[in-house]
Amino acid sequence: MYFLTGWPRRLLCPLRSEEEPFHIQPSSQRLYFAVLSETQLSIWFSRPSVLIVSYIESAKAAAQFGSYQKAEWKPDDSMIAVATAKGYILLFDVLGGGEDKSLYEPVYPKGSPRVKVTPGYKEEQCAPALSLEMKKPVDLEAPITSLRSLQEDLLVCTTDGYLHVLHWDGLGSNGRKSICLTTIPFSLDLQSARGGPSLDLEEVHIRCMEYCVTLDGFAVVLSDGRLGFITPLSNTITADQLQGVWAADVNDGTCVAVNNKYRLMAFGCAGGSVLVYMIDTTTGSMQLSHKLELTPKHYPDIYNKTGPVKLICWSPDYSVVMVTWECGGLSLWSVFGAHLICTLGEDFAYRSDGTKKDPVKISSMDEQKQQHALTVNPCTSNQEQVLLHGEDRLYLTCGDPSQVQSTSDTHTLLGHKHWHVVQIHSTYLESNWPIRFAAIDTAGQCMAVAGRRGFAHYSLFTRKWKLFGNITQEQNMTVTGGLAWWKDFVVVACYNFIDQQEQLRLYQRSSNLDNTYASVTKLHSDTLLLNVFRDLVILFRADCSICLYSIERRNDSVELLQEVSMSRYIPHPALVVSVTLTSVRTETGACALIIMLNLAGQLIMLQRDRSGPQVREKETPANNKKLLPFCPPVVLAQCVENVWTTCRSNRKKRHLLEALWLSCGEAGMKVWLPLFPRDHRKPHSFLSRRIMLPFHINIYPLAVLFEDALVLGATNETVLYDGMQGSSEPLEALFPYCTVERTSQIYLHHILRQLLVRNLGEQALMLAQSCASLPYFPHVMELMVHVVLEEEATSREPIPDPLLPTVAKFITEFPLFLQTIVHCARKTEYALWNYLFAAVGNPKDLFEECLMAQDLDTAASYLIILQNMEAPAVSRQHATLLFNTALEQGKWDLCRHMIRFLKAIGSGEMESPPPTPTTQEPSSTGGFEFFRNRSISLSQSADAIATGKFNLQKTFSMPSGPCVKGREAECAENMYIDMMLWRHARHLLEQVRLRDLGCFSAQLGFELIGWLCRERNRVARVEDFVSALKKLHKDFLWPFPVIPGGSISSPLKNGRCRTVLSTRLLKSQSADSLLNSDMDTAPPQAASANHTWLDGLGQRPKDMDTASSAHSSQHSPQTHDAFLSLLTNKVEEYSVGSATDLTETSSVVDGDWMMVDENSSSLSLSQAELEHISMELANKGPHKSQVQLRYLLHVFMEAGCLEWCVVIGLILRDANVIKQVLGFLDSPEVPQDTVQSVRNGLLAVDTWVSTDCLGYKPFLNLIQPQLQDLMDSAAEQVQPEAFQPSSQSSKLGGSEGLGGTAVPRPEDSRGVTAPLGLALPSLEPAGNFPRPPSEDCPPEQTEEQGDEEGAYDCTLS
Repeated sequence: MYFLTGWPRRLLCPLRSEEEPFHIQPSSQRLYFAVLSETQLSIWFSRPSVLIVSYIESAKAAAQFGSYQKAEWKPDDSMIAVATAKGYILLFDVLGGGEDKSLYEPVYPKGSPRVKVTPGYKEEQCAPALSLEMKKPVDLEAPITSLRSLQEDLLVCTTDGYLHVLHWDGLGSNGRKSICLTTIPFSLDLQSARGGPSLDLEEVHIRCMEYCVTLDGFAVVLSDGRLGFITPLSNTITADQLQGVWAADVNDGTCVAVNNKYRLMAFGCAGGSVLVYMIDTTTGSMQLSHKLELTPKHYPDIYNKTGPVKLICWSPDYSVVMVTWECGGLSLWSVFGAHLICTLGEDFAYRSDGTKKDPVKISSMDEQKQQHALTVNPCTSNQEQVLLHGEDRLYLTCGDPSQVQSTSDTHTLLGHKHWHVVQIHSTYLESNWPIRFAAIDTAGQCMAVAGRRGFAHYSLFTRKWKLFGNITQEQNMTVTGGLAWWKDFVVVACYNFIDQQEQLRLYQRSSNLDNTYASVTKLHSDTLLLNVFRDLVILFRADCSICLYSIERRNDSVELLQEVSMSRYIPHPALVVSVTLTSVRTETGACALIIMLNLAGQLIMLQRDRSGPQVREKETPANNKKLLPFCPPVVLAQCVENVWTTCRSNRKKRHLLEALWLSCGEAGMKVWLPLFPRDHRKPHSFLSRRIMLPFHINIYPLAVLFEDALVLGATNETVLYDGMQGSSEPLEALFPYCTVERTSQIYLHHILRQLLVRNLGEQALMLAQSCASLPYFPHVMELMVHVVLEEEATSREPIPDPLLPTVAKFITEFPLFLQTIVHCARKTEYALWNYLFAAVGNPKDLFEECLMAQDLDTAASYLIILQNMEAPAVSRQHATLLFNTALEQGKWDLCRHMIRFLKAIGSGEMESPPPTPTTQEPSSTGGFEFFRNRSISLSQSADAIATGKFNLQKTFSMPSGPCVKGREAECAENMYIDMMLWRHARHLLEQVRLRDLGCFSAQLGFELIGWLCRERNRVARVEDFVSALKKLHKDFLWPFPVIPGGSISSPLKNGRCRTVLSTRLLKSQSADSLLNSDMDTAPPQAASANHTWLDGLGQRPKDMDTASSAHSSQHSPQTHDAFLSLLTNKVEEYSVGSATDLTETSSVVDGDWMMVDENSSSLSLSQAELEHISMELANKGPHKSQVQLRYLLHVFMEAGCLEWCVVIGLILRDANVIKQVLGFLDSPEVPQDTVQSVRNGLLAVDTWVSTDCLGYKPFLNLIQPQLQDLMDSAAEQVQPEAFQPSSQSSKLGGSEGLGGTAVPRPEDSRGVTAPLGLALPSLEPAGNFPRPPSEDCPPEQTEEQGDEEGAYDCTLS
């Protein structure tokens, strides 16, 4: 197989000439090529491409003979014939220089072993000094149309209807004979030749002719456009010994090229297509094999504008045909019609700015040995790697050696398009170019290449080449039949020049490359092909026989097992394309060896003959075991280009591993699939053991990955070049730069479909179940439904037996049925949905099945189907169901989509269905990581609400723009959504699921504080403090406290060190560090990881800290120690922190510690105090949980839910919180039942602590005075002003100023609104706390704060 790489190579002629060259003709050995211009004949050397000699006709002779037109070489390269315009044949002798005379020689470095003694050195590597000498010209008296060499003769066709046979020497009486075309009988086939219809050949001559060796005849195009084939009936070409057949119904032929390996004739037509004919062996008639033409699907602009076919040319290995047209352009097809590349479309035809290029017009072409093409080795049937070899490099599909170890993970290597490129060793290349064979081992880690002489191998592990150490050994052998890997050995079929005999050699990879380490077996005939299967080597020889050899690992010896002569069935040994061994299970279950031969595209199978008397293996001695003979061959398939089998076995994937895979060109691929009875039951008598299934793929297959159900291939891609924009574009600008990219394609859905068409559903199910673990299995199922749906739903004719219901029933056997159907529907146009759901079921039922299976993402996709197929009421009903389920399961992303969807239904925005979430929602147990994305202000100020800014903050529904008053439908829909959100929040609170409530609020932007204010005296009450406390411990993974040893006598009992720890040392996330991290250009992810909770914490925690310190300074004079008073003046800068932060703090913390050490020499902790600190750390839960609890405490404080504040204060064991809440209970706005509830709850906790959880006892002792006050002052009412001493007001004012500069977030720098709990948002008209006195917030400050807050919320909304 050939692929174009890079740019074409340009050869510049060193001789200045006015004449343009127009014809190129390579010699038969392809060492030289002749180039013709009107009066000049030049001969070039192939590698290096240099001009050797040029013959220029004199003006007088040019006037006599006319201009040059065509050239042809003698088979031994010793002569050239040139046809001229006036009917002359000019014969030139090609004379070599003297023995030591060369124009160019390679120069080796000094000391190099590659000296001039190697055999063939002069001919192969030195450009000889040739000369041309014209002999006597031959005048044929008519213009010449075709010139072909045939062994010792030269065949020339002229326009007067004659076929001239000239002897190359041109001497003697038999030097020339002429045959008139009218004397050759033409018929439709050879059987009717003696009386059937014949062609009238008057005034007709041969326009183009080529000789086919393997068909032994001439393919001709006549001047009237008819196509014919002329067969000589004897060895000599005489008029009475020729017989012709012609192709019916064709009369626009233009040119012809024959394929000797596949026995095909390619005829170009005036319409632009190429007809490929074969000869029927029984009747001798011409039969159309296939047609090569550009399709309107891929080339809509040019497919019918190419003009007539100008030239056709086959590649040297006959696997690819090149075609060019009168309008220009070049196209490549594989031998049986798979299209590879065409230069009339895409980057070849258009510049980058969209302007059209003129196609490159080709006047002559022929393929040399691979210059800029990549080719594939013929015998690669057991490989699962693709190995392409170019002029000086190898392209491999395998990945890194470390990745390849596990064969089960091969699909990880298939995603990328790039190749592993290995440069062939230059020392080997320079004396052995071109590379003729390449092989790769089964693991894809070792390569071997063979050029003109010897071979070399390469290991991906060591990244090194191994060459022959002895240059003479390398040059004394040439690889004939190819090379292959067997375990760690290279198996080579070669010819030894010294012994002059054919040999089979084994070289070990790990040893030096030397004949002393090789195992050598003599062969009796020339080897043409070699292949390896398990421990067997199969050879195909020039005498048309097949030899089987076994390799013994013990002594690396090779033993001949069997010889099979195939001369009866193979007319010519060159027709065999590949030979393969494989094993197929027989009726008895045993593995039988089968030989597969590709004979000119016919796949022939040879099985062992078991019809004779069978001898039991026990009865025959081991050394006398005679192998069974082979049956006569059976033809399995036609038009076969490649065959793939594997020697591995896998009980789980028997269908795929025991199948035979064929590549058939234009017809796509075929698989010869085994059929197995299910569960070892007796097979049906009518069920055949194997079945041949055809299927189409979009790539050219180069390898099959059996277990992965993938075909690997390659495709030509192009890159545009816009280097020089000018009047004269260089050749590089005419051609884009060509690259080869790896491709792969799934084929499983094709096979499953073919089995279902043939009512083999049971086999399809077994095959599909064996592949269900593949990562792309869901895609396979979708493709199968999609392909069948497209075909049947768009068919113009009624389908008598539709396949879609069968496919739908088949897919229901798999758990991904629901997902497959909806994904397929979403990728298909709406017009086909009715047909699809008529076969698979009602989408409403499928939606309900998804809900029952808890597959919410798939259910969301079905919702879009329902939205388009059902009334809005139905989709709304189903959307509500899904929304509630998604809320319950915490699928927040889906919830957001559902809110948008419900809004769209309500406001009539049916045009934009919501996208289905494709990725799984991140788990919500990680906490409120999404605060930074919300658009709410955590501390709703009464200002904002009073001035109507609350509309900008409607965050319980998705921020999709402000609600316009005129759109009542949308407002109603918002109300409907809000009702569902409120119901869910109520449900969570009733079940004491505070963590879920926090996630719900943060993820959906639910306005928790306002809702809690309304529910303060309803659902936001705590019925049972003890069970709520236990539930919080469990939900937030918070450990129950334990009593440290000796805590009763600890000096910390009075709480002085505790104050330091809670206010000074344990504050890692300080405002300074937050400021630094936000102001620097740090990535947002990094900042959010440490400061997530601070992003939304607001001013309130600061107030709490301030108030608590002020409270303690007022009511606890005994704690005014030296170090504590030092810290209180700076405490306002810091937010609430935690002890666990000390381990993961920012650099500011170190500064904090330093400040403490510098400013207070009295802070020296005793051993007991350190133990107590460590115990405190052990009693705290995870940092994330602490952040979440602090946030919730803040929310409940804002909403005035004092009972919950008490519970959270207890779990955090924060005495200041409890003291504050108990202080607020004295306010007259607090209902008596709340005070009673808190009192009863604390009593219940006290009782529970005394019996079940003594760890809380020290904390309860710490807040004992406040508890006692609560019990004693049940009837007293305390005025709110009592809580606002003037000293604290001034301190808060200072804090405000400081906060405005130190905290970067606007929502944190709002004006302070008095102690916590008194600025409760007034969302209800009655029963609220009054607005605090205004002396704490000056009026201008309040306005400024309101404006700032509104601006912030507007931007984020």
